[in-house]
Amino acid sequence: MDDKIDGIKEKVCVLYRQHFGKGPEYVELLPASGSARKYYRLGDGREFCIGAYHKDVDENRLFIRFSCHFREKGLHVPQVYSVSHDGLVYLQEDLGNTMLLDVIEQERQAEGWEKRLPELYRKSLAELLRFQFLGGEGLDYSLCVPRPVFDRRCISWDLNYFKYCFLRLAGVPFSEDALENDFERLTARLLEVERTAFMFRDFQSRNIMVRENNVWFIDYQGGRQGALHYDVASLLYDAIAEVPEVYKESLLDDYIMMLQQYRRVDADLFRKEYYCFVLIRLLQAMGAFGLRGLYERKQHFIDSIRPGLSNISSLFKPGKLGNDYPEIQKVADELICTFSKTSLREG
Repeated sequence: MDDKIDGIKEKVCVLYRQHFGKGPEYVELLPASGSARKYYRLGDGREFCIGAYHKDVDENRLFIRFSCHFREKGLHVPQVYSVSHDGLVYLQEDLGNTMLLDVIEQERQAEGWEKRLPELYRKSLAELLRFQFLGGEGLDYSLCVPRPVFDRRCISWDLNYFKYCFLRLAGVPFSEDALENDFERLTARLLEVERTAFMFRDFQSRNIMVRENNVWFIDYQGGRQGALHYDVASLLYDAIAEVPEVYKESLLDDYIMMLQQYRRVDADLFRKEYYCFVLIRLLQAMGAFGLRGLYERKQHFIDSIRPGLSNISSLFKPGKLGNDYPEIQKVADELICTFSKTSLREG
């Protein structure tokens, strides 16, 4: 494994030398995330860039094309400096070390949600709107992987991700027929909503960088055409961020108000549609927590399980979803009971 990492490091350094005309004086392997990509910080001690390696050339190509398109639109994404001939390595602008999640963790120990965080979330939602509308203009969605639009097949993948990668691994009993009935109702509701905007897909606190009190976005290569609601749900119901309920609602109000500058919408209808997208996003996220956490034992994902389940439960208590998904609600309650009795830090 060390030989493999050293080989990747050398590939990144070679591209750096080709682009800058000299070798980097500093090379640091950055902490791994949920993906298979590897990131290095390289530089001369004063200025730095990020070197990325990923064996999925199509995904790399998509990130690079998206980045160039978004920068042409004036959106806050890193500049791509250079790409290797084989497409496995690229160099991009270094946006620093501070994720929105880092600020959240700092503020929890200080003023909580009273000071800086609401402002950063509003900035994130405002910039998201620019992505959804300006970013989508002229974008060739046919290049998107694995699908150009968030359609029935994508929804099915997400629901099955939850069922097989979390629910089955968790080992709680459920009625498969009743669960599929809920899935069919939810799918029908989601497909009724207009899907013409750019959908970031994984719009959460680890993919938003904070630099000079402004927000920049990374990891948008999974984007596609979809509904506006999905990314708002991803951000406000991000399990590890644990946004207080009152701020989830006030920030949603802010988003709907800012949205009116781009498209006139019925606020009440938008909200009803929105909570269905919250549910599909939370179920998809639980699938990731199961695969990366319960199976691969990655602590960040393990730590997200209980707040993720709490988020699902919160959708049913105030009646935001009505009574249309009784088996999902039943399963969520059973999962909360199960994981309240389980030590998630056991190997």
